[in-house]
Amino acid sequence: MSNEEEISRVKIRFLIEGVGEAEGEFVRFLAPRTIDTIVRKLPLEGRAALWKEEVYFEIPVKMGEEKAKPTVETGTIAFWPMGSALCIFYGKSQPYSPVSILGKVTKNLELFKQVKSGTTIKIELLS
Repeated sequence: MSNEEEISRVKIRFLIEGVGEAEGEFVRFLAPRTIDTIVRKLPLEGRAALWKEEVYFEIPVKMGEEKAKPTVETGTIAFWPMGSALCIFYGKSQPYSPVSILGKVTKNLELFKQVKSGTTIKIELLS
């Protein structure tokens, strides 16, 4: 892997209370300002909320849309500006309103199916 790729991809880990760990990566060019802002604040923790086949939790980041899209692929990690929330789309559902795509879950996506409302999710850099 080239240095440029490492700079453009930020590896992260999700610690899901009572469920396990999942891994993912932010891909900087998708939403560079949003990703830089979130990465600077890591580790972050929030309580999960559920919407269709999506887990999301509020984070202390206030940003407008950045290259926002109305549709996502399964496994997408996104930032939802309207709710100041980080979203993980583990199924076929689509966002309620446009989201800034940040990257994708690379390992254990299926764990998000077991998340209950109110579950604590911590997100940190994967060293």
